[in-house]
Amino acid sequence: MGSKSLENMRLDQPSLSLVVSLHYLDQARQSSTKSDKAQQLSTMRIFNFILPAASLFSLITAQSCPSILDNFSQWSSNTNSLGGWTSDDNSMASIYASRSGTLLLTPKSDGSSYFYSTLPTCITSSFEAVSYLIKGPSGGRLAFELQVSQGCTGTTSSRFVAIDLLVNGWQTVTVGLKNDEGLKAVVWSGMSQGEWELGEINLRCKGTQPVPSVTIVPVPGATSTGTMSSAISSTATVTSSTSSMPTIVPSPQPTGICSNLLIDDWQSQSRLTFLGYNALLQASGDDGTMKSILVDDNQVTFTPKEAGAGFFYSIFGCINATNFYGGISMKIKAPAGTTFTVELQTNNNCLTANPIAKSQSSTELGWTFNGDEKLYDIPFGRYPGLNTGNLVAVVLSSFSNPVTLGPMSFYCGSTASEIILPSSPAVTSTPVMTVPAPAATNAPLLIDTFASPFTNSLGESHGSDYDAGATIGNGSLTISFPDSDYNYYTRLTDNCRDMTVYEPSYLHIVFSGSTQFSIGLLQHNKECNPDIAPFPETWDDVFAARYAKGNDIYVPFSHFKIDKTRVIGISLHGFTPDSTVFKKIELVPSVPSSWQVPSKVESAPLVFACTRPNSFAFAIDDGIPEFSQQVMQTIKNSGIKVTFFTVGVPLLDMSNNFTNVYRDMLNDGHQIALHSFTHPKMESLEVEDIDWEIEQDVMAVNKTLGIESKYFRPPFGNVGAKFRERVAAKIPGGKLINWSVDVEDWLWAQGPNPEKQLDAFKRDVQKGGNLVVLHYLYPSTVQYLQQFIDIAKATGKDLMRVDQCLEDPNAPPLPTK
Repeated sequence: MGSKSLENMRLDQPSLSLVVSLHYLDQARQSSTKSDKAQQLSTMRIFNFILPAASLFSLITAQSCPSILDNFSQWSSNTNSLGGWTSDDNSMASIYASRSGTLLLTPKSDGSSYFYSTLPTCITSSFEAVSYLIKGPSGGRLAFELQVSQGCTGTTSSRFVAIDLLVNGWQTVTVGLKNDEGLKAVVWSGMSQGEWELGEINLRCKGTQPVPSVTIVPVPGATSTGTMSSAISSTATVTSSTSSMPTIVPSPQPTGICSNLLIDDWQSQSRLTFLGYNALLQASGDDGTMKSILVDDNQVTFTPKEAGAGFFYSIFGCINATNFYGGISMKIKAPAGTTFTVELQTNNNCLTANPIAKSQSSTELGWTFNGDEKLYDIPFGRYPGLNTGNLVAVVLSSFSNPVTLGPMSFYCGSTASEIILPSSPAVTSTPVMTVPAPAATNAPLLIDTFASPFTNSLGESHGSDYDAGATIGNGSLTISFPDSDYNYYTRLTDNCRDMTVYEPSYLHIVFSGSTQFSIGLLQHNKECNPDIAPFPETWDDVFAARYAKGNDIYVPFSHFKIDKTRVIGISLHGFTPDSTVFKKIELVPSVPSSWQVPSKVESAPLVFACTRPNSFAFAIDDGIPEFSQQVMQTIKNSGIKVTFFTVGVPLLDMSNNFTNVYRDMLNDGHQIALHSFTHPKMESLEVEDIDWEIEQDVMAVNKTLGIESKYFRPPFGNVGAKFRERVAAKIPGGKLINWSVDVEDWLWAQGPNPEKQLDAFKRDVQKGGNLVVLHYLYPSTVQYLQQFIDIAKATGKDLMRVDQCLEDPNAPPLPTK
């Protein structure tokens, strides 16, 4: 996950050429030295589109009038209808093309957002105006820029038009071209906050009718918000300025009341260290120079590998702070004597390639530390010659000691202030209702007293998938797992055991230490055969802390919602790093007389296999955009439909084109589902952070793709009671989708034997697995995709989407054979 790429585009035949240079930001994180990183945090690529001017001019003038500059049908390839380049250079908070042929834009709050569309060659004599449909917030305003050249031979300059929306609803804006004014590109910037929608952009041919400099005409049905009559056009104010190419620049200075602009709130460990993003959804990281980076409770702690080493960078995009933001502030906690360097980077073209770097040591900034946390600021005035109009990044380096930072933000004016993060909403969970515990009549069943390292009290096996974290001795089990992924199992049988007689009983666990773990009851597959996938078929979890009192845990056996005719055993999992010591696990008919038992909390079902007879589903997790077209073509050639699980943060990052990739997938009939916001191990999080991950992922998918989903694949397959309960609470009817066929790309794809992915796939398919996990992260995995599909087809099963293979009544109908 998290890798970003841009496709190189080139046209040959450079005769009769007109050269237009466009600039794109490649934020692919690269391993480099500190000096390399300081000079180039990300690579700026300059593409020269060398085009035969005469033939292109003929092509454009041959279009019918009006000629369509863009109807956004080719938005996914950043190409307009005339073959020119169109983009926002990742300056928008969100941008995507709708299925109805419009472009939906949400500008960032810092006023830096813009969108442009270029002509493949300069045009002059055949057109007299640019016309487009637009809809925005009531009373909204934007700057419309025409990049022009006199007679298509002079210096390129910009003419700006201020567009005020005086109605609610669609309006047609027409901007006339001046005599002999050659048009090269159009740009929209300076948009008021809110949602905007841009319709078809047309070039209006000469001779149609006289054109004033600017007209704004409401589309019938729009509601007036000012004094303009819907039958009257208004002329906007026109201002001009001249500059050298390129003139595609950030919008004017933000207006209105200033508030601190968040750079990073350290909300998520995985967003920062796994995906490499800050809160601005820009690249951020250390490129492996730190010993550790730990995020906790909206703070981050940097620990260098050695004194005076390590660096950390955070890219802004491009911030115009002049006469607006006075500096950057954050709370810092560090030992006495700590020093490090604070570098600010600028670029006159708002690029992070070849930045101009200005540095100050913490001592030069007047900072001293004593181990207490307090507010510090980076005043821009302390950096002589700093271009505050084009700030692109901050780099912290040469740490003498570990340093802890609080939320980092731009502050307004000359007085440093701390950004106040919004408080997390209270978690709405099922009330802990307690009732007197009824007694059962069946006899107790002693399961485990941990007297032996290999077998339990039933003579069945027990053990861990992380032996170093589970120690048996002196009649107890001590668990100190470093990760919520690890499990300890104690089996009730080596096949299936019918435990329905114990339905009225209680699972009793004697323990000491942490209660932050899950207890699972495992269900075997229908064949009761461990050689058939999936094994186990599923399980249900409860959260231990909910049932604990003193050194005892009593869980009503009825709270485990599985088929109790096929029980395998009990799992202890989802631990925090804190230790827990277990003395006994048993089933008992009753609890102490004063004991009250809590109500059962609904838990999202955990799925490992398709339920539809003779079905098979490819469920593909996020990968790298550059592989997406190959994946899509392979799937299309195979004539199948699949399910894609997507992470929310990359969807909101418009630089990697994920949104357009997934919109194409939707249009081709594939299912898009949820995969968290930042890809953490969900059960390792606090409840509030689990909710944030779910809510933000749901928001990102809905905002960019306009859909909702009940299907959620846990990152790393990591599940436990906390996470399952919150999915059930936040996504009614939600299902957790794991897998029974693993290509093991994470294990083999980058090693010397990538073909072992095929072996892993064949192994699980031969066991009867029918629900796949794979990622399009690696070239070998993508290369083997066709073979994976062919192997699945050879089983005779029908390949389909996950919702179809789970017989969801809301899934699209299967094609008729």
